[in-house]
Amino acid sequence: MVTESPGTDPHCSASIGDCRWIELPVFPDQNGNLAVYDNRHAESMFRVERVFFLYDVPSMASRGGHSSFTTSQLLLAVNGSFDVTVDDGHYRETHHIDKPNRGLLIPAGIWRELDKFTPGAVCLVLASTRFAEEDYVRDYMRFLTLSQYKQRRDT
Repeated sequence: MVTESPGTDPHCSASIGDCRWIELPVFPDQNGNLAVYDNRHAESMFRVERVFFLYDVPSMASRGGHSSFTTSQLLLAVNGSFDVTVDDGHYRETHHIDKPNRGLLIPAGIWRELDKFTPGAVCLVLASTRFAEEDYVRDYMRFLTLSQYKQRRDT
């Protein structure tokens, strides 16, 4: 069951400052590079429970448009590039993702929107939980309401 109480809801405590770049180790070779993620990274991030990818996204389309109660995600551009706007209900910031070994870690409680996909772009997402629709907040006004406690705390 998902909770919305101020003490346990990450919408009340997560900030865009909690989003951070994660560099995957790269093993270069004359036949190409190999970038690796394994659950040893869980010490600094999370244990991966789900993997999915977005592709064939039209350049004028957007994806995301949600936050979650429990799911953190690492977004990687395995081909092409795209922008990710993160929002904590108080501040917004846009990041350009364009390297297959450098991803943006987005913790639970942060709203995210993906857009400006280049032709052929592929966004690989490593997620900390299995999919559960009740984990998602898909209405921006509800997200702002959930984040209201944090806004009062920060002022």
